[in-house]
Amino acid sequence: MKKAIQHIVMAVFMISVFQLQAQNPEQSFETGNKHYADGQFQEAIDAYQKVLDSGKESAAVYYNLANAHYKLNNVAPSIYYYEKAKLLAPADPDIKNNAAFASKMKIDAITPLPENTIKKYYNNILNLLTTDGWAYTTVILAMFFVAFFLAYYFSYGTGRKRVFFAATFVALLLAGLSLMFAYNAFAKAEKDNPAIVFATESTVKSEPNLASTEAFILHEGTKVLILETVKNWKRIQIADGKSGWIPTTDIKEL
Repeated sequence: MKKAIQHIVMAVFMISVFQLQAQNPEQSFETGNKHYADGQFQEAIDAYQKVLDSGKESAAVYYNLANAHYKLNNVAPSIYYYEKAKLLAPADPDIKNNAAFASKMKIDAITPLPENTIKKYYNNILNLLTTDGWAYTTVILAMFFVAFFLAYYFSYGTGRKRVFFAATFVALLLAGLSLMFAYNAFAKAEKDNPAIVFATESTVKSEPNLASTEAFILHEGTKVLILETVKNWKRIQIADGKSGWIPTTDIKEL
């Protein structure tokens, strides 16, 4: 009997210890924030990573994780997690501002291919929201369209009908534009496959083998687009249009 009681006490003790050690994602996030505020940046990184390991993600987690890496001068991870945050909150000014600072740590200075003015403005608008954001906006505008149409149909008086007819037309136009942006954002996300170079220095080859000639050299933190995969090689393209083959282990996909 005494032995059984000892086993029960030990089991309760072990369960209590595990419960104290285990944290839900929200607690891990708050723990990470506390470590960051105390200047314990590696501990903050470990706490934020636990949130991601639990299957949860958010722009805030990626942003704070990037900030912690930035404080430790971890070039590739800081840029990588800022990019992850931008995917979830593309219009967030703090994320864009800090990502710009982190980008200055890169060695590679690549001049992007020039864009015409119309395409540049179009891409700026497209990047205001995520694919889901444009989809939700389309649904909301469609609801406004239905509401204005019903108000127009059931209203009396020429003045009111004109107002509701104009509002119906505007809502339909905006819903159509939003649907177009949602479709194009989805198509862009399906087409684009960005990655960040994590190797300190990586030799990009002209063909997917070590014996091929060197095309150019990239350093950690540089963003690339993956075009093709052949075994342990990725054909990538950089912002200035140059392309080549890089070992899969040298990059981390976004």
